Amino acid sequence: MYAPERQAAIASRTRSNGRVDVASLAQELDVTAETIRRDLTALERRGILRRVHGGAVAAERVAIEQSFQERESANADAKTAIARAALAQIADASTLVIDGGATTARLAAMLPTDRELTVITHALPVATLVATRPNINLHLVGGNVRGRTLVSVGPWAVDALASIRADIAVMGTNGLTVESGMTTLDISEAEVKRAVAHAARRLIVLADHTKIGRDELITVVPLEAIDTLVTDAAVDPELAADLASTGLTVVCA
Repeated sequence: MYAPERQAAIASRTRSNGRVDVASLAQELDVTAETIRRDLTALERRGILRRVHGGAVAAERVAIEQSFQERESANADAKTAIARAALAQIADASTLVIDGGATTARLAAMLPTDRELTVITHALPVATLVATRPNINLHLVGGNVRGRTLVSVGPWAVDALASIRADIAVMGTNGLTVESGMTTLDISEAEVKRAVAHAARRLIVLADHTKIGRDELITVVPLEAIDTLVTDAAVDPELAADLASTGLTVVCA
């Protein structure tokens, strides 16, 4: 079976069943799991499906934006590993802008206690974690708080971040691809995330493997704006290699 025929079969199964898994497809179509992963990537780039851990779901059946609490409980071990690996990436930075998200909140909880740090954030969970730390000078960016993600959005937040030039911005994302860069689901969050990305001299993105290869509604920044991606060991090797081939530093925790 040629690749176009195989991909047409995968697309048909996905539309009929709502989701497919790599192992079953590999067995049914008598090809390797790596071949199926390449097929899923190709189909995702055409907007036919969305990749998820272990397989894919039909594009029209993708779940709505998760709340912070839902994100916090999903892939918890991977998020913790990513946060630990990200600590090495911040090195001797003294000023950090920390974006909202479950993985960035884990990093905030792990920040060193033996040196002075300035943290700027629009995320309430991040602010709560560091507010009482004696070695951290916290700047909380205000605005309209989204109940789903617990971050400030809107003109106040964007304007406040526009005047900042920190050492490093640490961000989360809903999706990351070579073609679309960092993507998210909400317009107001995209605006403030863009301001976060531009508020530092270096940009580090923390994203577990389920976000890699996903292309959401709105581009925050293109891939070339990102310096380092920290993901987990379960990331699809081909997707990671595609990202690294652009010059992006990819760290697998």
